[in-house]
Amino acid sequence: MISTAPPRLDIIIPVYNEGANILRTLRSLIHAVQTPFRVLICYDREDDDTLTAIRDNGDTLGALTFEFVRNRGRGAHGAVLTGFAASEATFALVMMADDDYNAGIIDAMTTKAATGCDVVCASRFMPGGGMVGCPWLKAVLVRSGNFTLYHFARLPTRDATNGFRLFARRVVDEIVVESDRGFSYSIELLVKCHRLRWRIGEVPAQWFERTHGASRFQVMRWLPAYLRWYFYAFATTYLRRSPNTVRMKAQMQTS
Repeated sequence: MISTAPPRLDIIIPVYNEGANILRTLRSLIHAVQTPFRVLICYDREDDDTLTAIRDNGDTLGALTFEFVRNRGRGAHGAVLTGFAASEATFALVMMADDDYNAGIIDAMTTKAATGCDVVCASRFMPGGGMVGCPWLKAVLVRSGNFTLYHFARLPTRDATNGFRLFARRVVDEIVVESDRGFSYSIELLVKCHRLRWRIGEVPAQWFERTHGASRFQVMRWLPAYLRWYFYAFATTYLRRSPNTVRMKAQMQTS
């Protein structure tokens, strides 16, 4: 992707020693994404080997536009929210540093957002999607949670828990994130958009268990945070909660 146009898309990648993965992922973006984009590499520490890998191989990344963004909080959650704060593009997309196989769907996600979707989910559980090599406990929790959210809570996506997701500008700018750990911000923003009756779309995506480095997904530690928003989705459907109960940034600033 070579373009002098202002980026329409900011791709936020939270990293923690992803030097073994990041170059393949960045090269996949260069080759597959036509939408004008910028990459925000959101990191915790200056000695993170992700930064070293990028700096030492910058000549192989062509005209890729990227920026290093120091995490103002802690962990993956803080890194993503810091990326949101640094983002200025029309759309913000969060993807993982080891995802070098889904770049080909990013243009489709952006196109769907441009037609009016405020959230576009990369779905592993719709036709064309898939999840391979997932540890059994995580697989059971993820599949059962997404099945019940789609079929019983009537959330309009078959994959509510995937952290690979695109958000329109107003989602990032207007909705308050109350979560404080892991990737629970992603399901929170999704279910709050659902309560606001903002449009949600999805495209099929793949997921493979990582082969380099340790996953930062901590099932039992993050489960309570996910459950809060899981029940929020059911409350929206069955208790007919008002959209006005969503916490918005403008309201917070004037209160």
